[in-house]
Amino acid sequence: MQQGALLVNAARGPIVQTDALVEALQSGRIRAAIDVTDPEPLPEGHLLWSCPNLLITPHIGGSSVQFTPRALRVAASELRRYMNGEPMQNIVQMAI
Repeated sequence: MQQGALLVNAARGPIVQTDALVEALQSGRIRAAIDVTDPEPLPEGHLLWSCPNLLITPHIGGSSVQFTPRALRVAASELRRYMNGEPMQNIVQMAI
């Protein structure tokens, strides 16, 4: 990452190489906000806990008062589409 970049990871911990992240934070090259870690849960005493320029959230980054109402609207919409023979809008395809 470029000097001064901001890394935001709310996806999966292993997407980011933890050792490289620690080094980049300790050297002051980047800043980061992470909702997931590798390993997870982050053990007591792990270097990430003491890194400068780092915000760690408690793996609830998606939680908000709007989550449940929105999820119910999406589910109801998909159910209506299915019952009307319309194509679904939120399809997850698994590669096996």
